[in-house]
Amino acid sequence: MSTTQTQSTGAFSTKPVDALVADTQDKRHQLARSVGLLDLSALGLGAIIGTGIFVILGEAIGDAGPAIILSFVLAGVTCAFSALSYAELASTIPVAGSAYTYSYATMGELIAWIIGWDLILEYGVSVAAVAVGWGGYLNELLDSAFGFTLPDSISQPPGEGGVVNLPAVFIVLAVAALLIAGFRESARTNTVMVFIKVTILLMFIVLAFTAFNADNIKPFAPSGTDGIVTAASLIFFAYIGFDAISTSGEETKNPQKHLPIAIIGSLAIATLLYILVALAATGAIPFKQLDGSEAPLADALSKGAGYDWGATVLSIGALVAITSVVLTVLYGQTRIMFAMSRDGLVPRWLAYVHPKTRTPVYTTAGFALLIALLAAVVPLAEIAKLVNIGTLFAFLLVNLGVMVLRRTKPDLQRGFRVPGVWICAPIGILLCLYLMIDLPATTWERFVIWLIVGLVIYFFYGRTHSRLRRGDVVNPEAQFDEGRPG
Repeated sequence: MSTTQTQSTGAFSTKPVDALVADTQDKRHQLARSVGLLDLSALGLGAIIGTGIFVILGEAIGDAGPAIILSFVLAGVTCAFSALSYAELASTIPVAGSAYTYSYATMGELIAWIIGWDLILEYGVSVAAVAVGWGGYLNELLDSAFGFTLPDSISQPPGEGGVVNLPAVFIVLAVAALLIAGFRESARTNTVMVFIKVTILLMFIVLAFTAFNADNIKPFAPSGTDGIVTAASLIFFAYIGFDAISTSGEETKNPQKHLPIAIIGSLAIATLLYILVALAATGAIPFKQLDGSEAPLADALSKGAGYDWGATVLSIGALVAITSVVLTVLYGQTRIMFAMSRDGLVPRWLAYVHPKTRTPVYTTAGFALLIALLAAVVPLAEIAKLVNIGTLFAFLLVNLGVMVLRRTKPDLQRGFRVPGVWICAPIGILLCLYLMIDLPATTWERFVIWLIVGLVIYFFYGRTHSRLRRGDVVNPEAQFDEGRPG
């Protein structure tokens, strides 16, 4: 693979889009393009539809009442602005790395490092937190179906009555093994899981509507607009995850066409499902009976519609949903680190791709072990809040990046273009800032500490090993001269 010396030596130097794309042809670090539109869309739904919809009603309905339906609409619209920007950048730069890669092409290496380091935290903590939830739902299923649960000593972390959370360790390592075996196999498995959990949600909607009572949705908005907005700020985090689709840019058969469809389509489908679930639940039972419930959908079926077996079925749905989230988010994290490693900002051996499975084995195994350890012994109630600020920060930079690339590379081929980008992208930025400002001070403090640690690593390692700063960048023009006589 030919390389070319570049004059880009500053921390804010950008990596040319054609060089980013040309990197994907390096046989040493080449992923397999094996995923079509169906599996790609399922990847998005797998990341979005997780524990959120199974528990979020109980946490947010006290603020909005039956108007939580509008809260789901508002949260979906908020995400839609960022989804449009993701769709344009993913179709323009079909490379692994998501917001990290987009920032490298638009705002420079230092900004790319910051967002990449941020995403590593966001994805890792998210996987660990979700894995802990998987163990909880496993116990609920065992209790409702067989009348016993796992002892706290092996199903809870220290500080919460246990010694080690073995179910969380098991699900992380099992999913990692599947990802190492091949992305096509992982994607197909995820598609099956998405089909199961969507079917269970549709079953819930149909059964709950059989007990629909219009009196249950009166008064519709007991706390007015403030309650709707407050609930929307919480519900927003039931939507995050569609950005994981953009990490699959190098493994999609037709990225320019399929990535935008999958990103926007999965968000639209999830939003519609959320609205129907909220409407069915609030129509089946007075909202005050769901306020604070840890299993609101099960309560709506059993107490509202009279289906006592609903808890068992929904526990199965939650287990499948969480497994799917672990798979898709862990996948996204490994591809971001893979891209950073290939660029030299972290050790390049992490970008090693197995010649048979075409998957980044070391990166996947390494993250799996770290996350399994985290999920096994650390209570994650507080640190999981870092997922929120990390996601919003990534969304903000993607909205900014799409405008920068429009200005700096207006003639670049784009598979999708954000309509009214100079209106939509700024709105996306403002919405992200609004929600970030509303986060607790402790979340900001932990976020800043993590970024400081990342900057130390960058200036002592990444800056000196960066392929861009060393001039070791693939020359897309020279590729076509290789092997030619003379």
